[in-house]
Amino acid sequence: MIRRLIIYLLLMGAASSSAAELSPYAANKALQANQFAQEERFIDAIRVLEETQLTRAYDKAYLARMLGVFYWQNEQLQPAIQSLSDAVNSGELQEEQEWTTRRMLADLLLMDHQYQPALPHYYQLTKQVPKDQKAHELWLRIGQVHYQLQQWKKTLEAMAHYQHFQLPDQVTPLSITLGAQLQLEYWSAAIDTLKRLITLEPSKSNWWLQLVSLELRTGRQKEALSSLSLAKLQGVELSPQELRLLAQLYAQNGIPVRAAQLLEQLLATNSDLELVTECATYWQRAKEWDKAIESWSIAAKKDRQYYWNVALLQSQKGEYKQALASLDHVTDRQRQPEVALARARALYKLNQLDDALAQAKKAHHLSPSRESQGWVDYLTQLRAINARQTS
Repeated sequence: MIRRLIIYLLLMGAASSSAAELSPYAANKALQANQFAQEERFIDAIRVLEETQLTRAYDKAYLARMLGVFYWQNEQLQPAIQSLSDAVNSGELQEEQEWTTRRMLADLLLMDHQYQPALPHYYQLTKQVPKDQKAHELWLRIGQVHYQLQQWKKTLEAMAHYQHFQLPDQVTPLSITLGAQLQLEYWSAAIDTLKRLITLEPSKSNWWLQLVSLELRTGRQKEALSSLSLAKLQGVELSPQELRLLAQLYAQNGIPVRAAQLLEQLLATNSDLELVTECATYWQRAKEWDKAIESWSIAAKKDRQYYWNVALLQSQKGEYKQALASLDHVTDRQRQPEVALARARALYKLNQLDDALAQAKKAHHLSPSRESQGWVDYLTQLRAINARQTS
């Protein structure tokens, strides 16, 4: 944009150098400098103008304007800003000249990170915009400056002016708007902005992940699941942590089988115990007993406490001998009453009543409860009945 404006200024300089307001002497120097500039001999152009002695106010303003252009072309930013400031502050430039010069000055100040000085110039420019200029660009610049100054509400005000032009969505304006919305914690508005950004850049993972984060923050679990799963379908590469989050979202939304399938993919490269137990839990919630037993068995080889989970599922499946074998590996003292009671149930199913009763009594001795007492009473009566039938 700045280069285009400079070319415009140079053309205006060439066309207007013989204007009535410019003295013949100044016009001659302007044409001479402009000729050097057209040949990209900017040092020579600058020298001509710097050596020119002027008395008329308009001549000084006009040549200061040209000098600012040539300084910038010669990568001398600070002298360019000073010369353009002199031209603008003189009040001698014609209306269109003044507008384009102020625009270049504002842009150079922005380029030099002089945000606060740039603002008044941009606001002044918006008051009367020439037909061949684009007013929406000014409001975008104003939004950028307020953003750099961390003036979030003013940023959104500027971007609201920009939006009034009803232009097709573009990444830069939306990114500025999003940044301000996030700083102000306007979560719902930020979600809408992110969706527009995703439409423009569907493969950019950052937009998707921010969207999911905000949907979770605002309690939109189903929307977060939809967004993250859609990102994966779109080919967005998700990290292991993000895939795990997706699995958790599937589970929270009542789809534990998809959660387990996702974690199975992660387990191919990461056999972390926590990941294994999480996967086993999801298989169990999905009532995929064989897969759950397989996962809990893997966990049990890393930590013996998980043999308890294996044993419970084996008993549930009717695999009582296997359950008893698994219970042999459960050595946690605090769990021994539960282990004894689980043994009693398994042995009862295998019709080993004497051993079942012994385990029930052991469980009740270790930790008396209504359940253990119930098993003791039931197995005692059952054994007595069987004894009468066989006598």
